Amino acid sequence: MKRRRFLTGSLAGGALLGAGLDAVAPRSVLAAGTRKTVVLQPNGKYDFLLKGGHVIDPASNISEIMDVAIAGGKIAAVDRNLPAADAKRTIDASGLYVSPGLIDIHVHVFYTFTPFYYLLRFVVADDVCLPAGVTTCVDAGSAGIDTFPQFMEIVRKSRMRILAFINISAPGMDMNEHDPLTFKIPPMLPGGEGIFAKYPGAIVGIKSAHYGPRVPYDAIHTPWASVEAAVEVGRRNDLPVMFDFFARPAEGNWPARTYRDLVLEKGRPGDIHTHFLSKPPYIDENGKVARFFVEAQEKGFVFDVGHGGGSFRWDVAIPFIEQGFKPDTISTDLHAGALLGAAVSMTNVMSKFLCLGMSLEDVIRCSTVNPAKVIRRPELGTLKVGSTADVAVFEVLTGEFDYRDAGMGKLHGNKRIQNHLTMFGGEVAFDPWGLNSPFWKDMPQRPRPSGADAGMDGD
Repeated sequence: MKRRRFLTGSLAGGALLGAGLDAVAPRSVLAAGTRKTVVLQPNGKYDFLLKGGHVIDPASNISEIMDVAIAGGKIAAVDRNLPAADAKRTIDASGLYVSPGLIDIHVHVFYTFTPFYYLLRFVVADDVCLPAGVTTCVDAGSAGIDTFPQFMEIVRKSRMRILAFINISAPGMDMNEHDPLTFKIPPMLPGGEGIFAKYPGAIVGIKSAHYGPRVPYDAIHTPWASVEAAVEVGRRNDLPVMFDFFARPAEGNWPARTYRDLVLEKGRPGDIHTHFLSKPPYIDENGKVARFFVEAQEKGFVFDVGHGGGSFRWDVAIPFIEQGFKPDTISTDLHAGALLGAAVSMTNVMSKFLCLGMSLEDVIRCSTVNPAKVIRRPELGTLKVGSTADVAVFEVLTGEFDYRDAGMGKLHGNKRIQNHLTMFGGEVAFDPWGLNSPFWKDMPQRPRPSGADAGMDGD
């Protein structure tokens, strides 16, 4: 493969870290005296019209004020000055941003089945993703071939779209990941009754994780056992591999397991390293980011944030961004510890990169079209006409905000992304401030709640 970036597009940053900090309280479009109204009418060729928002769709090279029309669960039109008379519901998006629904390619949402590890750590996708504008999430190796049927029960019940990187360890994410005897390659090969044939379209890649930071090497526990098994399955199925990787020095007759070898030798173009902003050895004593990162990215290796509970540090992220090395994809690694810790949500993690100097367009690119390319789902992460109407409507607050990293360090920033409306498949899935709601006195009838608004109330 020729030297090239796997994911194209400018990554020109915005203001430098901390520059121009506005010493004012956060200001919100929805809290500054502007009253949004929804216009309803019985007829119209569009089900929804999002009117007057700043549309950011990097897949279409759009970043300007436009209208977005939705009909039949699809994007019907994106243009200037679409007539409100053509829509059954017109939502005032002026002063707000409209983007494709966000894609988080690293979460853990296998939350209800044994072993106990799943009950203890994992989260409910609908509850944590839709409020942040995320309409597609990818579970990163929580389940393996032994537990994937139970995982698919959760997928079927979910309101949003859940895809998966399947763990190379058959039981899934747990101490089994240190045991190569659980790497059952034959049932993961294409054709026949294998796992990919049983669940077509559900699996977008393979996950190799947590292998052998302390387990002694032997003829079975070889340095690259997990990586090599995952790459073999990925190669045979023509799918990417996501690596959660620990470097390790040479021991006895066993060679060193280096990060450089992972991204330049073992991994392939399109393969992904998650958690790359967590380990300071990637930066030399002069504060320079290792050259092999650039070499690997130019060859098409993908670098994913995977914030999580312990995988994002300011002393690593700041040198990377300042030296022009940007992530290819932004993701949360949401689980209980990350949700209640420094990651919090997709928009919170995105806000950190906005405050580090990435432009809003590039942050959206790394959260929509780029992850769609990585998981080979080009129909997602875009507002192109005919695509599924997954949409996020948000604003960027300005003011004084503090953000934590995984090492308990705090950074002062001046921006925060706040999601206000999420649409999935052309239906409103999150709207707590009523962008899609008429004023209550203007409603001749008050319908009973349904869907997400119904809660647990009895009859």
